Amino acid sequence: MTTRNALVIHVLAEDAGVLTVALRVARNAVHDLDPDAMVQVVVQGGAVRGLIAGGACRDDLVATIYSAGVQVLACQNSMSREGVDDGSLLDGVSTVAAAVGYLARQQWAGAAYVRM
Repeated sequence: MTTRNALVIHVLAEDAGVLTVALRVARNAVHDLDPDAMVQVVVQGGAVRGLIAGGACRDDLVATIYSAGVQVLACQNSMSREGVDDGSLLDGVSTVAAAVGYLARQQWAGAAYVRM
């Protein structure tokens, strides 16, 4: 549940390339919003494949998580469907059981929502 200003960016795509755009948008949001704002990227669908440690999005993920302080969350339902296990995710990527439930709870708590 959110306790401060929050922005949730929802990546719902089969193409992991959409993740690169969402990560850039998240980094831009960190620089443009209130310094205390929380920015999260919730990844659902086939795009969860882009969250693996050795994937093509690795450098963008590292810059987003460690330099910009954005929380990146993977949907476990999508991970199961795509054959992605927790151990293959890049360090710093967390999981949520179901993106739909997580997103609903965040919006009910007052988070702003953007879908990519």
